Amino acid sequence: MGATKKVLVALSGGVDSSVCVYLLKQKGYDVAGVVLKMSPAHDQTVRDAQEAADALGIHLYVKDMSEAFSSCVVDYFVREYQNGRTPNPCVVCNPTVKFKALVDAADEYGYDYVATGHYADLIERDGEVLLARGECKQRDQSYMLYRLTQRELTRLMFPLNHMDKQQVRAIAEEAKLPCAKKPDSQEICFIPDNNYAKYIVERTGAVPEEGDFISPEGEVCGKHKGIIHYTIGQRKHLGIALGRPVFVKRIDPVENRIYLADAGQEYYSRAVVRDVTVTTGKPLEPCHVQVKIRSVAPLAGAAVTPLPDKKAEVVFDAPQRAVAKGQSIVFYTPEEIVIGGGFVEEVEE
Repeated sequence: MGATKKVLVALSGGVDSSVCVYLLKQKGYDVAGVVLKMSPAHDQTVRDAQEAADALGIHLYVKDMSEAFSSCVVDYFVREYQNGRTPNPCVVCNPTVKFKALVDAADEYGYDYVATGHYADLIERDGEVLLARGECKQRDQSYMLYRLTQRELTRLMFPLNHMDKQQVRAIAEEAKLPCAKKPDSQEICFIPDNNYAKYIVERTGAVPEEGDFISPEGEVCGKHKGIIHYTIGQRKHLGIALGRPVFVKRIDPVENRIYLADAGQEYYSRAVVRDVTVTTGKPLEPCHVQVKIRSVAPLAGAAVTPLPDKKAEVVFDAPQRAVAKGQSIVFYTPEEIVIGGGFVEEVEE
């Protein structure tokens, strides 16, 4: 019998990560927890993680990643909104800060694997570990993980993949874990009140300038309160009365203008993505795939063609609604295995 495998669990004190620890201990693994302090808003996370670790009887490591998180994730988040794009903070954080820190911690403390409470699948094939959509499609988080590489994927475990949230909560109740009834966190982790525009103003000290709304007919039809308050596809809280529904079609950060369009004009047939990554590290080849244009979007067919400078052209089989610059398009095989993806740079009707 070989030595007991050691697993380091990313512990937040929430129900998902706590149940991960419980399940792994039940299976006989040697388990410890690690909590990553990413920002001042994570102080409560550290306390919750310690409470969970005490209840589960495991050691908890605390890693302060606030400097890397601030420079790699928060600065990027602010910059994207200031440039009229819609950021993907989790997509950027996962490979550059979170999972990098988890694997580094496993190496430092002598653990074989890293486990998290993500709902996604891992498939071993031909000496590689492939990322795939989770079994519970409503909870699937593979979109957010598409930039992970073999360094992370070969060390990962997702113990919750075969469960839905109801099952996870039932296990937490049965195990009498303190987090059993704790609600899921929905907000951006470093902005607890979810008021990202206020956060950007407080962080930068730059009050957003009012600018013109441009109607579908090309006329100035009102004033917006600063481009950081708006995202592509937004319909509500525009403060515009044109007598018909309109939405944000385009944001021009140079002219400080927001262009509106009528319902039905928010569909795009083509996009160009930048900073393309492939989970295996191999070059991207021309392919017909399934894509997701945002985390909650359904899969849609598309032809993907590599371009120079780590870019790719994505031509959708059917036009897609509100493809936003700055968001990710993630490529999946017919088996729903993640190939890779990139950030939207251009869109075309």
